[in-house]
Amino acid sequence: MRVLMIAPPGAGKGTQGALIAAHFDVPHIATGDLLRDHVARQTDLGRAVRQHLERGELVPDEIVLDMVREAAVAAKAAGGGYVLDGVPRNMTQARALYLMGRELGMTAHVALHLAADDRELMRRLLARAALEGRSDDTEEVIRQRLKLYHDVTHPIVSWYGERGILLSVDAMRPVEQVAREILTALEAMRPVVDHVPEEEGRAIDFASLGVAFGHATSAASPSG
Repeated sequence: MRVLMIAPPGAGKGTQGALIAAHFDVPHIATGDLLRDHVARQTDLGRAVRQHLERGELVPDEIVLDMVREAAVAAKAAGGGYVLDGVPRNMTQARALYLMGRELGMTAHVALHLAADDRELMRRLLARAALEGRSDDTEEVIRQRLKLYHDVTHPIVSWYGERGILLSVDAMRPVEQVAREILTALEAMRPVVDHVPEEEGRAIDFASLGVAFGHATSAASPSG
């Protein structure tokens, strides 16, 4: 199973990404964690991105994509599945990831969108900042990150919808309930996506999955 996640900061993509990765036994590629690790270790990459993170700005595409390519190659060697958490953040990254996936023979099966309200996201992020002492989660930085998400990242949701691989889930509910909905949907898709070769990918209609959740679920295709 190959899943990429699109969500505003604080929507729980790290938590849900880890649960999905554990469930399907695939690598969880969390770019935010990787970047913060570089900053903490004061590597050349960490020094290059530190100011971007502290100001709530997007890290330059070339840095992120190089890091993701390295992780994707390792994921392919480990079996080809992954949960990609933290990219794409803009249309340039989305298209580059698609081309990278085609090159490596491991395009995403599902683009998982976690939807949440800004006020709840602010509350969650401020609480997390107080608990974890994260300097990049001040109120000013959070507002900037949310604005960036709405202006730059959220528009790619419709692009994945047009490609037929979007699964959108309400992330305002308890973690366990959100996880149950996600895993139920992904398990329903697994028999198809696990057995369709990359070069033979075709449109698969998963709209009927919405019946199980009481709302419409976007169609998905294993050729995403």
